[in-house]
This record gives sequence, C-alpha cells and structure tokens, in this order.
Amino acid sequence: MVPRAVKTLVIAESALILGGLLFVGGAAAGLALPRLNPAAGSALSDWVTRPLPSSWTAGTPTPQAASTGSTDLQTLFRPFWQAWDIVHNEFVDRPVDDTLLMEGAVRGMIAALGDKHSSYMDPTEYNQANISLEGSYEGIGAWVDTESNYLTIISPMPGSPAEAAGLQAGDQVVAVDGTDMTGVPPQLVIRRVMGPEGTTVVLTVRREGVADPFDVQVQRGKITVPSVESRTLDHDIAYIRLSTFGDNTVGDLREALRTALAKNPPGLILDLRGNGGGYLSAAVDVASEFVPDGVILTERFGDAHEQVYQAEGEGLAFDIPLVVLVDGGSASASEIVAGAIQDHGRGQLVGETTYGKGSVQNWHPLDDQSGAVRVTIARWFTPNGRSIEDGGLHPDVEVPLTDQDVNAGRDPQLDRAVELLSPPSPAATPSAGALPSPQATSGG
Repeated sequence: MVPRAVKTLVIAESALILGGLLFVGGAAAGLALPRLNPAAGSALSDWVTRPLPSSWTAGTPTPQAASTGSTDLQTLFRPFWQAWDIVHNEFVDRPVDDTLLMEGAVRGMIAALGDKHSSYMDPTEYNQANISLEGSYEGIGAWVDTESNYLTIISPMPGSPAEAAGLQAGDQVVAVDGTDMTGVPPQLVIRRVMGPEGTTVVLTVRREGVADPFDVQVQRGKITVPSVESRTLDHDIAYIRLSTFGDNTVGDLREALRTALAKNPPGLILDLRGNGGGYLSAAVDVASEFVPDGVILTERFGDAHEQVYQAEGEGLAFDIPLVVLVDGGSASASEIVAGAIQDHGRGQLVGETTYGKGSVQNWHPLDDQSGAVRVTIARWFTPNGRSIEDGGLHPDVEVPLTDQDVNAGRDPQLDRAVELLSPPSPAATPSAGALPSPQATSGG
C-alpha cells in the first residue's frame, strides 16, 4: 500500500508550470504522468541509524533504522555527518539553514544517479509542477522559455493578464519589480513572477526592434488552462489540439470528438505540437480513442519484467482519416499516442521529429511537505518495440516550421495536414461515365 500519492511519470525536462506561469522551455517539451502505481513503494521510507551529529539539538527526530545493513550504512554515511558538523561549526555565515542543507543533499543524491530525468523538486517546484494537470492556477498566463539567458515569453495565453498587458512573443524579462535578473536562472525568475490573483507584478522586458527595455505592469489572475481546443477548418476538416494530458483531458477530448464527428467531417487533425505530456493513463486513454485494439505501449523495468498497455476498444474515432501534428516539443505522453497511431498505421504524423522521451518516472512526495523526488523506473517502447529515447519519432511527412513562418503567422504544417485530408477537387475526379484509369481498376 502506498502511504501517499505516487505519480508515475514520463517527463521531459524542458516543460514545467512554475510560479504562476505556464512555462515551456525551449521547444516546449515536457510532462507525462500515469495513475498511482502500488508497486512503486513508499517514498524514501528507509533511513539509516547513526549517531546524532553534535550540531543537533535535543528533540530532533532520530531517523529510523534501515531494514538491512544498517552497520554498513552507518559507516557509509559517516563522512556526510562529519561534513554536516563542519558546516554548522565553521561556516562563516551562521546559523546555516538546515532545510536548505537537506534539500541540497537530496538534490545532490538524485543528481549523482547521472540520469537527467531523475531529480529533486523543492516544495514550491513540486506544487507548481502539477498545476498544468489540474487545469487552473493563479498567475499571468504565458508560455515561456526557461532555457535562454533570460526568461522569455513564447506567447501569452488567449484572454490572459499577460495578453491584456501587451506582452508579446520574444519579450525577455530582464527585471522583476525593479530587480535586475541578469545572471539569475530563469527558473528562479519564475518565482519572482508568481503571486496570487489580484496582485501586481512589474516586468521590465527587452523587445526586438525597441531600443530600450521598458516596464509592463501585469495584474495576476486566475488562469484556466484548457487541455483540449477544437474547431472546424477549411473543407470541413475537424481540428483538435491537446496541450497536455491532465485530469480532464480524456473527457474533454471525447466531448470534442462527439461534436466534431456529428458534422461528418472528411478527416481529423490531432495537434500534439508543443505538448510535453501528462498522465500515462491519459495517454493510453487518448490513444484508445483512435486505435481500436492492440498494444499502445510496453514498459520494461529494471528487474526485467514488463507491463503491456492495451487499447481499450471503446474509442469514438476508429475510422475517420487522421493526421497527427508533431514537433520537437511533442514529448512523453504525446509520443506514446503518436507512436501508437504510427505503428498501427492508424494515421500519418506530419511536422518535425519529436522530443525523444522514452523513460518512465515515479514521483514521490516527501514527508512533511518537503518537496518530491522523481526517479526513472522503466523505459517504454512503441507497439512495434521501438525505443524513442534521444531519437524521437520521425514524421511520415516532414514539414519544417521556421521562425519566419511563425513571425509571418504562417503554419505550413497545419496547411499540409489539411491538404492531405482534403477531398480531391472536382477537376481531379473522373466525370460521370468516364472510365477509370488502369491503375484505379480493382482486381477481380
């Protein structure tokens, strides 16, 4: 039995929601979590028995003994507690913050695994990282890049305070409330931007084509993050975009599919560009809306056992012609869905090679609201047994999207998808009574 919520994840590093903003790093790769995994075990439940360091005071809780090998662990951890004492007794700026030391120790331990997808998140990072999956948060409402030298706006969310304040794509946040952010990691800048609904933050931004940085005052608000958007395109083609795989995604997708399919469209475009992922269970459910049967993905664990996820067989869109839009920001759960559709021949992938996130993580909240650790527990494979780790999924029809396209408001990837699904023009179809070409005649 798991004593607290444990979330199994397939997550890419560059997409997070932090600090009241929807943050997408670089190409907007990101998250992917599944339902609770009872086999995951408790979160850091085993500690080591060791003598109390001299800097500890009376009443400090004593860690529980490890279930096995406690003597060896005492010896192993002796240098750690020696270093702990040295810092407390000799560091020039005392008293030191024990909480920060603890967080740094946990962060360093996980980093020592050498796995970029295993990490520690402090309480603020952990709480904010779940906001996108819950569907709402308080902040300014902007997609941003956290991998540049400055926190950079990718785009304001429609109807958001960021949009109302006039923030634009490409704006670099060089100061927050008058404090220079030069040299400050964008992930930390995020925390200065965060704040409750109704409060105000002043962002000093640098904008291309404007000589000097200028101030933009933004009143933070309650932001609702839609995970599903839908509309009808030219030639009555249905279009559905998923921005994440969260709590409400599957229900919202089914509602959008019912509405779209009632119009009998000639085809459907599923847009997964920039979608960093979400719950693994949601990925399986979404793929099952389009793939009628067979394997969706297989997980392979460190002890060599496997878990196979099958299509659920109750989807709404098994037969409609399908194109899936992907790019370098399509990661994790998005790649699970796109990989299943591609391997089953259910539809074509159009766009650019995906992020390449083929591992699975468990998220373990730590005791006393001390943050969380995520640890890679498995690698996942497409129905045909492909690993996409570090290689991504290659589209069936490759269509680049350049900065010039974005700046000009063009979307050649979407245009190509529409072209692939559009009914042939009347000029291309034989007139009544005309004989079909030999290539079009059926055998018999």
